[in-house]
Amino acid sequence: MNSILYLEDGTVFMGEAIGKVGITVGELVFNTSMTGYQEILTDPSYSGQVINMCYPYIGNYGIDHKVNQSDKIQAKGIVVKNRYNNTSHYLSEDSFENFLLRNDIVGISGVDTRSVTKKIRSHGTMKCVICSENESIYEIKELLNSYKYTNLVEEVSTKTVKHIKGSGPKVAVLDFGAKRNIIRNLMNRNCDITIFPYDTKYDNIMDINPDGILLGNGPGNPKDLEKIMPDIKKIITSRIPVFGICLGHQLISLAFGGDTYKMKFGHRGGNHGVYDRDMDKAFITSQNHGYAVKENSLNKKDIVVTHINLNDNTVEGIRHKSLPVFTVQFHPEGCPGPTDTAYLFDKFLKFMTLV
Repeated sequence: MNSILYLEDGTVFMGEAIGKVGITVGELVFNTSMTGYQEILTDPSYSGQVINMCYPYIGNYGIDHKVNQSDKIQAKGIVVKNRYNNTSHYLSEDSFENFLLRNDIVGISGVDTRSVTKKIRSHGTMKCVICSENESIYEIKELLNSYKYTNLVEEVSTKTVKHIKGSGPKVAVLDFGAKRNIIRNLMNRNCDITIFPYDTKYDNIMDINPDGILLGNGPGNPKDLEKIMPDIKKIITSRIPVFGICLGHQLISLAFGGDTYKMKFGHRGGNHGVYDRDMDKAFITSQNHGYAVKENSLNKKDIVVTHINLNDNTVEGIRHKSLPVFTVQFHPEGCPGPTDTAYLFDKFLKFMTLV
């Protein structure tokens, strides 16, 4: 069945429908990872987005449900060059096509994804529609123009408090859409984990007497979460060790008086170079973010920029000079991507045992 990808600037790409026959609208972004399409699709940080995959072969090693980063596909849609269903991996439990169908995801294949990526790099992220139904261009434009971004964190955050028993330090995780591999990294270090909804009040978090607090990743603009900023400020000044990842990094930076901005096309992929100033060492990292912290907005008397991006020099991590608080913009848990920076979980663990 034929399908079209309609971009906000009026550009149209023709292709073949994959997944659910229907129509979907979202923010069009691109990801440069060569593998990990399943982890990418199930990452809550992609909520509200249509993902254009740069790698030309998607679906060739099938689906292994153990690597899902949440309980469903979070992305609004997917754009691929070539869709493969003849899987050839011993861990594969299902085909890529069935995975999309079971999750009611509209996609399109046969698209020149290189051209789509070049357009996003030139013009920035934009809204788009994938349509495999018999809709007119006028109707598609109307749908695109009426689409508005919502509080995506509220959609992906846990609605109830969850506890994972462990014999180690007590960690409170404030869930903005935390990937499962972040939780797995804490479990692998025997942490006793309590996962809280994103808008949990400071006093309720303190009721468990945590040894550390982790603010994880999530979708959307950090400035949309202004209502929880008073509690974030209490958390970072509590003298309890705090570790921020991705959106957590941005929220902590805002709470310290910094500022954030929307990037032209963001960083999404498993091959981003980052320099750790404290270690005097470079790492290849996994990233997925469309917002960044303004370095000149940070109070250099209190804040040290610990990590920078080797491609564009954007801020990739900070630490406070006197409080046990540190953050990174990238994903130390990988999945997909390198796990070279998993040492940051050990650093968090060390903080909790020292304070």
